Amino acid sequence: MDYDFSFFLVVATLVTGVIWGGYLLVLKSRGEVFDEENEPWLVEYARSFFPVVLIVLLLRSFIAEPFRIPSASMMPTLLIGDFILVNKFAYGIRLPVINKKVIELDDPMRGDIVVFRYPKDPTVDYIKRVVGLPGDRVAYYDKKLHINGVPVNQVSLGRYQGVGQGEDMTGNEHLLEDLTGVEHSILIRNGAASAEGVYVVPKGSYFVMGDNRDNSNDSRYWGTVPEENLVGKAFFIWMSWDWQNEGVGLDRIGTVLK
Repeated sequence: MDYDFSFFLVVATLVTGVIWGGYLLVLKSRGEVFDEENEPWLVEYARSFFPVVLIVLLLRSFIAEPFRIPSASMMPTLLIGDFILVNKFAYGIRLPVINKKVIELDDPMRGDIVVFRYPKDPTVDYIKRVVGLPGDRVAYYDKKLHINGVPVNQVSLGRYQGVGQGEDMTGNEHLLEDLTGVEHSILIRNGAASAEGVYVVPKGSYFVMGDNRDNSNDSRYWGTVPEENLVGKAFFIWMSWDWQNEGVGLDRIGTVLK
């Protein structure tokens, strides 16, 4: 069980619901009519907060959840300070806190940007791009990705110009990568050491990598992501605020992720 924000939302919903509902049941057993002016202060607060926390719990657990990007591992697709929305039902409906899937829906596809609970520490959320599906043979060497023996096509877009907290990425090679039909930008730092190897993705797991290939702690280092660790699919930037340098990035608000 994860004692995260969802846990406290569930507790708050239960406590306020029990207080309000219990008060109504007591009134009914006494044959009394609900009178808002004479209700105890504790019941008044419970009645006010219950629908709010219930709606937040339902939206956050089953529809969409907001996240903030804290690192440069997904540059240039996602910048430090981007605020994103994650589709919570893309890969199935899960109960909050216990994370048990109750409704099966779609499976992740190559190219999906996913948020997941870090396998080494499930209390921490990570965001990466899915590059390998169950059964895939993923190879990465000489800074090039190969899927099932086929090299992934890359086209150079020149040198990258970093902004804000990602300014130190300036000069990296900016590439357009075609991940079996999903085109997206990546960054390569030529001359930098990079993890290499061949990896076979086990059943029920996914191989993920950051778009900032030489600045990403991903499946090359700690292995694959089990299906049960998936949180959802990132799909939208609703705010971008680099509080250290650039301020609000108006041009990024409303960006649909791919």
